[in-house]
Amino acid sequence: MKSLSALVFILCLPLGIFQQKDNTYLIEECVNNGYTQNSCEKVFCQPWQRCVDGSCFCKLPYQCPRNGTLVCSTEKRTLNYCQLKSLECQRKKSRFMNRGRCSSQETFQVSLKPENATSTGIIQVEVNQSPKTPVCGFNWGMNEANVACRHLGFPEGADRTDTVDPKEDSDSLECLKARCRGIETSLAECTLTRVNKTKEKVAKVVCHTTHRECSPREFRCVNRKCIPSVKTCNGVNDCGDLSDEVCCKACRGKNFHCHSDVCIPRRYVCDNEVDCLTGEDETRQECDKKRAEGNEHSEGTEDAEQSMDEERRKIKTLLPQLQCGIANHTVTRQKRIVGGFTAGKDEFPWQVAIKDVGTRVNCGGVYIGGCWVLTAAHCVRESRAHTYLVWTGMLNTVKQEDIIEAFQVVKVIVHEKYNTKTYENDIALLEMKPRDKNQSTCYPRDSVPVCVPWSKYMFKGGHQCKVSGWGLNEEFSTQFGLKWGYISLMENCSEIYGNRYFEGMECAGTHDGSVDSCKGDSGGPLVCFDSNNVGYVWGVVSWGENCGEKGHPGVYTKVAHYFSWIGRHTGLNHISRYNL
Repeated sequence: MKSLSALVFILCLPLGIFQQKDNTYLIEECVNNGYTQNSCEKVFCQPWQRCVDGSCFCKLPYQCPRNGTLVCSTEKRTLNYCQLKSLECQRKKSRFMNRGRCSSQETFQVSLKPENATSTGIIQVEVNQSPKTPVCGFNWGMNEANVACRHLGFPEGADRTDTVDPKEDSDSLECLKARCRGIETSLAECTLTRVNKTKEKVAKVVCHTTHRECSPREFRCVNRKCIPSVKTCNGVNDCGDLSDEVCCKACRGKNFHCHSDVCIPRRYVCDNEVDCLTGEDETRQECDKKRAEGNEHSEGTEDAEQSMDEERRKIKTLLPQLQCGIANHTVTRQKRIVGGFTAGKDEFPWQVAIKDVGTRVNCGGVYIGGCWVLTAAHCVRESRAHTYLVWTGMLNTVKQEDIIEAFQVVKVIVHEKYNTKTYENDIALLEMKPRDKNQSTCYPRDSVPVCVPWSKYMFKGGHQCKVSGWGLNEEFSTQFGLKWGYISLMENCSEIYGNRYFEGMECAGTHDGSVDSCKGDSGGPLVCFDSNNVGYVWGVVSWGENCGEKGHPGVYTKVAHYFSWIGRHTGLNHISRYNL
């Protein structure tokens, strides 16, 4: 089988009823998948959650970092913040009440005015049995309203927000300014600042209680709320479950559009927390742009310290983070490449060669961490595991250099649904044998694992990636040096290959065919780099035709499609860059 060229990011998703009519901003195929803030195909899970099969699930408390700020729950239990949120995630009962250890005097109550109101009214807060205080209308928005309604027992959040004249709450001379991120379940987790009310309007909320049919000018949220279509893709979580912000062609206003088609508020850009899956919100370019615009969203540190959002960010830094995808060699950047290039030392530290006993190198592979190598299923047989050698550090198949190491293979795992005729599920894992019998894992010298992508939305059509291998050259002759070239992900492969193109496949190449499958090798990697030059194995060379011919890109096994399958066999700790 010839080597290949690359991957596609295709939004070929099942169609359904598309209630909303605002096609200018929304991606129909994406909307019909029902993505929310708990879809790790689109967003990061919270520190007290874990990504499993594309969804965020609750962790157990012991899986949280042990160090962290102590807090008191509504059940009067003292825990660290992550542990408390983990318990709340599972049980929906115990919630955050205040920082520090529990004491009998601490209380935090939220209610509506008038007192007989059930879902609509002025928000009032009672802290430590002090008089009830309204929330200020200043900066009162959907983030805060959704949190207030959740606190009051309405899990789907608010239908709308409002402010009223302070005369409607003449009992108090003060009000509490609230600022929430929108993911909190208790107003106590938000920043609350007590100020003189004077002429300040006070906050009113209408919580979501009943479901109805949405009109043609409304968007149906995944939680079945109806919001105006003009409120989608505006960086505001109007739905309360984020389903209005995760399938956007573009963003309204000055909000930031992630490569994964998620809209985030502009204030999240360059705030030292990665919100976009591939980190483009934290690049130097975006930070410089934000500084040039003026930090209109700057917030005082005094307020920020009162919020539990800083603690949430702190917990993220305490979670394990896998080091992968960083080559010691400077990553070359060029807009267009014609032909292939000879790889330099440390440029592709994850590239491996697979050799059968008594033969030359017949396939490539990619090191993904631990003792594991990823390759194509058509390259290997489970029954022949003992005959394979994995070579790391190899730049030339003829010259044997000191940096080269050979590892025996103890296990071959071919995908159970691999089809030898159609090349569906053309993916396999090789487990290497540690060279030292006293070691439980493998540490190939000078090798670096490539990162394994967990979401098919990380890279899409037009993104330029690198393919590498020892495949045939332009004259269909054997080459001995490791070669590489740039190719771009393509979105029209189902049109090119018809019924030969299946889910779990991707295409990539150049429009003129100048860098194609003959520049790589079966089983070898197609690596895409995020905004911080971190490499992800986006594809595994699978099949192709008419090498180097315009209009026939190479076809790859789409690795993100198999993230859960890989994790089940290797252990997620070996392949999860973040604590997903």
